[in-house]
Amino acid sequence: MKLHDLRPAPGSTTERTRVGRGIAAGKGKTAGRGTKGQKARAGGSIPAGFEGGQTPIHRRVPKLRGFKNRFKIAYEVVNVGRISDYVDQGRFAEAEEAMLAVGLSVDGPKGAPLTVNGELLRAVGLIGTLRRPVKVLGGGEVSRRLFIVADAFTKSAREKIEAAGGTAQIIEFESEPLPALTLEAAEIAAEAEAAAQAEAAAQADAALSSEEAAGSAPVETPARRSRRRAAPETAE
Repeated sequence: MKLHDLRPAPGSTTERTRVGRGIAAGKGKTAGRGTKGQKARAGGSIPAGFEGGQTPIHRRVPKLRGFKNRFKIAYEVVNVGRISDYVDQGRFAEAEEAMLAVGLSVDGPKGAPLTVNGELLRAVGLIGTLRRPVKVLGGGEVSRRLFIVADAFTKSAREKIEAAGGTAQIIEFESEPLPALTLEAAEIAAEAEAAAQAEAAAQADAALSSEEAAGSAPVETPARRSRRRAAPETAE
């Protein structure tokens, strides 16, 4: 076979369709472009994204600027002034009664400050849910001593609470993980367990020996049974 004998495989190639070469050719006259219209003209291509003149989709949709912080903490917020107003209105009467029941007085300068936490704030309607952390803001004024427990306080809220003689307590959680059980610690624990078992077995043997010395019949124990089976049988 020579180089000039090489031919493409049958059916692998087709001849180019020649358009505009007469009706008999099959693609004459309109040359496959249809009758008139923008697409039938030379250079009549339509750019991508063109919607006939109306505002295209890439201009209709809003452009979101910036970014969304994945680490943002959504708080249930309440102003310290609202808490003080609710206390003055007697909305926390149940909490005051509970403190009186355990011998704590909330009246007078020497009385214990009223304790307010997330559950009480939810009960009186100052916050909407307990599924999110509670943050106390500094709006309003504080007229009495309060012991407020929340997840976060603003600087002004803390200053107003402490200026009235109260306390702003933050709920804290341990952030340090528990120490992992290392291989060395596991070996020490296994050795301690084995020593405890050996000591228990020794105490049991001592108790049995004392019973035998007293003349009572020896008690068959698993340890004695295993030692008896392991001992070689003497020939008669």
